[in-house]
Amino acid sequence: MRLKKLYEIIVEEGMSADPRDKKVVLESIKKTKEAYQRSDPKDKEYFDKWSLGNPYDDTRILNGDLDAEIKTALVGIDIDTSELLLIDRLNSKNKEKIDLAISHHPQGSAFAALGAVMQMQADIFYDLGVPINVSEKLVDEREKEISRRIHAANHYRVPDAARLLGIPLLCMHTPADNHAVAYLEELLLQKKPQDLKGIMDMLMGIEEYKISSRQSVKPTILFGSPSSRPGKIFVDMTGGTEGPKEIFDNLLSAGVGTIVGMHLSEEHYKKLHGKNINVIIAGHIASDNLGMNLLLDKIQDKGKIKILACSGFRRIKRS
Repeated sequence: MRLKKLYEIIVEEGMSADPRDKKVVLESIKKTKEAYQRSDPKDKEYFDKWSLGNPYDDTRILNGDLDAEIKTALVGIDIDTSELLLIDRLNSKNKEKIDLAISHHPQGSAFAALGAVMQMQADIFYDLGVPINVSEKLVDEREKEISRRIHAANHYRVPDAARLLGIPLLCMHTPADNHAVAYLEELLLQKKPQDLKGIMDMLMGIEEYKISSRQSVKPTILFGSPSSRPGKIFVDMTGGTEGPKEIFDNLLSAGVGTIVGMHLSEEHYKKLHGKNINVIIAGHIASDNLGMNLLLDKIQDKGKIKILACSGFRRIKRS
């Protein structure tokens, strides 16, 4: 499979699993194209051309020839310089001929633009019943906060190492997270759990969470009890990173009874305390594994590519 084709599949499948309506996703791309067309000619040089067909700024080819033939990829939740050196070492020892490094978490320009992905959260909150004017304002402020935090980072340290080693590098963040959300939402519809224990049992029936539990990182109930009834369930696992902490009162007003998330910062934990919303934390790396595996299933259905797992990733194939 060519690198360009692999990237196109990731974007296409990410959009198919997006929790937003397809029209909303396409409209976001249309607005980006219009912004590009309206921009001053001198500013077009700095415009991210990938965004003209890809609504996920945290998913990019960071190094490599688009026409490169990809037969084997090393896949990790995080790909750092150490993993790139591992690829170089394995290739030099003729243990494996690895053509590509795939990271879940973004690096380079994909990390620098992580905040922009958060705009999709406004539509997700709106679909849950939060007024769009409220969700947009809160998400805008949170995006600015994240962008300020990221701005000072050394974004290109890892892509530079990939360039010097001659290793193609790609990251696929939100498209994979979209798959985790779609899968869990469908499972919740099928199982119809009557209490938080039912949700926990559902999670523990998924191989990625079983593996994580064996490694001492189990799904956990942060707020609520096993017998608590869930009410309206919000699977909060996509949209770049944690949303605005001020959104919880609005979610409660919109009728959300339970949040099932990947992780929760201490700041968000304190804000949720006493809100009477049940919270289940499924696990960060396990949830990332779930989304990556579901997306890789689709990639391998469309072309031959061998996957080697590293950096916290475990390949689980589904029919």
